[in-house]
Amino acid sequence: MGLVSVQNTLVRSVTFTGVGLHSGAPVTMVVHPAGEDHGIWFRRSDLQGKAAFVPARWDAVVPSRLCTLVANAAGTSVSTIEHLMAALAGSAVHNALIDIDGPEVPILDGSAAPFVGAILDAGVVAQTAPVRAIKVLKPVEVRDGEAVARLEPSDMLEIDFRIEFSDAAIGRQEKVLNMANGAFVRELSDSRTFCRNVEVLAMRERGLALGGTLENAVVFEGDKVLSPGGLRHADEPVRHKMLDALGDLALAGGPILGRYTGIRAGHALTNRLLRALFADPSAWRTHDCVGLASGKLPGVGVHRADLPVSA
Repeated sequence: MGLVSVQNTLVRSVTFTGVGLHSGAPVTMVVHPAGEDHGIWFRRSDLQGKAAFVPARWDAVVPSRLCTLVANAAGTSVSTIEHLMAALAGSAVHNALIDIDGPEVPILDGSAAPFVGAILDAGVVAQTAPVRAIKVLKPVEVRDGEAVARLEPSDMLEIDFRIEFSDAAIGRQEKVLNMANGAFVRELSDSRTFCRNVEVLAMRERGLALGGTLENAVVFEGDKVLSPGGLRHADEPVRHKMLDALGDLALAGGPILGRYTGIRAGHALTNRLLRALFADPSAWRTHDCVGLASGKLPGVGVHRADLPVSA
C-alpha cells in the first residue's frame, strides 16, 4: 500500500499574547497537543462547561464579512481564526486544542508567520491514525456578483487566486501555487492582512478594527503604501488572500485534495463553497493518504528555515 501519511500534533504547547484586530482587547491563547482524530477545537478559558468548546469546522462558521468566525449551539464564538488555521494546516498540524481567554484570536503581525514559527519551534510529532483528506471528485462553484469560488479535482491542493482593486498600489494581481513541499510556509505565511485607509476610517467609526495598526496590517491609500517598510512582496495582497483561503479550507475537517480558484472571493464565499461541496455526496469522498499522495499534503517536510527572512 506504500507510505501512509499519518496525523500530526504538537510536541508541546505554545502560547501567544496580543490584541484582537477588531476589539483591540488583550488576549492570551495557548495551542495544546491533542490526540489523533481530535481535530482542531477552541476552548474559551473564560467560560465553563460544554459551552466553552467551539469546533473549527465549516459547519460552525457564522457569516461575518470581515473575518472567519465559528460558534457553537450555545452561542459561544471565536473570530479571526483564519491566520491560525492556515498556520496549522501549512505546518501539517491536524489535531490541537486551543485555549483562548476571549472571543478573538490575536492578530500579531497580521500574517501567519508568528504562528508558524512558534509551531515549528515547538515541534510536530507524528501520530498513528492516517490523514483523512477530502478528495474533490467534480467541479463545485459558488458566485456572488463578480466574485467566484470554485473547487475542481486535483491530486493535491492547488490555490489559484485573482484580485482587482482600483487603488494603483494594489491593482490587478493573480497567483497560482500548489501547496506541496512547504509552499505555504515559504511563499505565503508572512503576507499580512491589508486594507485601504478609507476602509480603516469607516470601520473605526463602526467600532471595528480597534486593534489595527500600521504594524499589523498593510494599509493602502491610492498609489501609496502607508505601512512602515512597505510591502514584504510586490504581490503581498494576493498572497494574503491565498493565505486566508488555505485557513478557510482547513475548516473542511481534513486537507483538501483539489484545485481552489478564488476570483475576488472572501471568507464568506469560501465557506459557502465548502457547504456546497458537502451538500453534494457525489462531489467528494474521504481519502486515506498513502503512497505518492502522502508527500503532496501541505506542511509535509517543513522546517523552521523555510520561513521567509521577513518573518
